[in-house]
Amino acid sequence: MSSIEIRKIGITKLDTDAIVNAANSGLWEGGGVCGYVFRDAGSAEMTMACKEIGHCDEGSAVITPGFKLPAKYVIHAVGPRWSGGNHNEPKLLYSAYMRSLLLARENELHSVGFPLISAGIFGYPVDKAWRQAVQACKDFITANRDYEIQIVFAVLDDAIKAIGESTLLEIVGDTLKPEQS
Repeated sequence: MSSIEIRKIGITKLDTDAIVNAANSGLWEGGGVCGYVFRDAGSAEMTMACKEIGHCDEGSAVITPGFKLPAKYVIHAVGPRWSGGNHNEPKLLYSAYMRSLLLARENELHSVGFPLISAGIFGYPVDKAWRQAVQACKDFITANRDYEIQIVFAVLDDAIKAIGESTLLEIVGDTLKPEQS
């Protein structure tokens, strides 16, 4: 059964099939989540893989190997910079999550770790970022009932985690919680 959960953990520590990097459109090593992903994967290897791809549009995603990470792959998703909300930011952010999940399915990956895309240095308001993230994940699971996937959001801040848990409960209820063993 597919599930969505939020954990207090660094994204590069997740042992999922793939993790998602909050990337920039040039796919360069950046700051924040992107910097950690590059450094922990191996900067030289990740830089070369991203240079071969070259570019990724806002609202889209591309995939590379995970190199030295526990995750086998890194999906580089480019979310929008926040400019007040009237420049297609919600649509672009939703699309970045959806394209990431579609790439996971295309590559037969059944567990994906996400950061809260665009909510860091790109300035997207945390509550609004969670709404797009959770809605995209719920919509993907609903549209792909034949495909089992475990979605994990990795956050480091208790307040951000609490907002995410509240949003998750509001949008999906208890139906997509992981099974407790």
